Amino acid sequence: MPADLAVIGLGHHGLPLAQAATTAAIDTLGYDPDARAVHELTAGRPPVDGSLSAAEIRRMLGSGFRATGDPAELGRVRTAVLCAQTPLGADEHTLDLTALRETARTLAAKLRPRTTVILESPVYPGTTEGLLRSILEEGSGLRAGRDFHLAYSPSRHDPGSRTHDYAHIPKVIGGLTPACTEAAAVFYGRITDRVVRARSPREAEAVKVLETNYRHVNIALVNEMSWYCHDLGIDLWDVVRCAETKPFGFQAFRPGPGVGGHGVPIDPNHLPYSTRSLGYPLRMVELAQEVNGRMPRYVTQRCAQLLNEHGKSVRGARVLLLGVTYKPDLADLEGAPAHEIGSRLMELGAHLSFHDPYVMQWRVHGHPVPRADSLYEAVAGADLTVLLQQHRTYDLQGLAVKAQLLLDTRGASPAGAAERL
Repeated sequence: MPADLAVIGLGHHGLPLAQAATTAAIDTLGYDPDARAVHELTAGRPPVDGSLSAAEIRRMLGSGFRATGDPAELGRVRTAVLCAQTPLGADEHTLDLTALRETARTLAAKLRPRTTVILESPVYPGTTEGLLRSILEEGSGLRAGRDFHLAYSPSRHDPGSRTHDYAHIPKVIGGLTPACTEAAAVFYGRITDRVVRARSPREAEAVKVLETNYRHVNIALVNEMSWYCHDLGIDLWDVVRCAETKPFGFQAFRPGPGVGGHGVPIDPNHLPYSTRSLGYPLRMVELAQEVNGRMPRYVTQRCAQLLNEHGKSVRGARVLLLGVTYKPDLADLEGAPAHEIGSRLMELGAHLSFHDPYVMQWRVHGHPVPRADSLYEAVAGADLTVLLQQHRTYDLQGLAVKAQLLLDTRGASPAGAAERL
């Protein structure tokens, strides 16, 4: 059965797009080579990261959404959006474009004239015009900009947000030709309120680089401020509260135990092919990665210091971690700093346990960490409780009363109720 849209890659980028398109009454097909993921979605079960609920999946299916692992269906769509995952590779510098290459080859074999192809995955500037274009043209025998439309649009999704839904987030689009841009604009105009046209795919790709790195650099700045203020006996949280009253030239960021999630920092110097290297790194990005990468170690040091100040050693201490996901009110563990913090505490000899309303099982280095069933009893029994993620269900005032020691890495507890980062 033909469809208006094929969303290729049903992960954290693809599913929100598929949901928005289905809500807008666009006949949407979801393709993923992972047979298990397709089976789970078809059965109405939500993704493990909790980005969509079972009710939302059922509504999508009831509105006509179909998930498939059959590439033959990709040859009968008007628009194909590639949402393959591009995580950091093993070297933690370069993006792993393996999934993008594979899905592009799959699409190329079925691509037909007049199809609009859009890439949404985070990539390096030049990937759409270079890598993706060459794979599609070689695999299809068609020519981008003449036989089919090709464009890039950076994914902009705020998982779990109650204020930023898909339809009200402007979409940036950069096409290979003006006609490509307009074809993509027509598609996105059906599901979003505003479309912003970039000069080319490169500018659109660079938008993602800037947006992602902006977040990391500013988080790194406020993380460094947390060290500085702690050493001087200054309440950083009060500093941020006051600073954010400035109506110009300042946007408030807050420190935390580390940076997680899917928006990895992108340094265009680290390219998969040396001929495109700038010859120099983005120093601010490198420094931000260095600073943010130190936060789990810093949190562990603060845990040891806090225990020591109260006559206890880390070795043998009962440490309870609250919230092990990367973002509040989601089950997504991608890049969450809790794993490294838990690992470091275990290496120091702490007896670790955890609680998270969205995570039933959690492992560190392959070893299962006991989950606290009774939250308040666990808090009262722990030598140290560490808030790593501020889920809405946590009553920080009540937990602070119960806890022997509470280290709040999110500044969520009432002033004076806990030790803050």
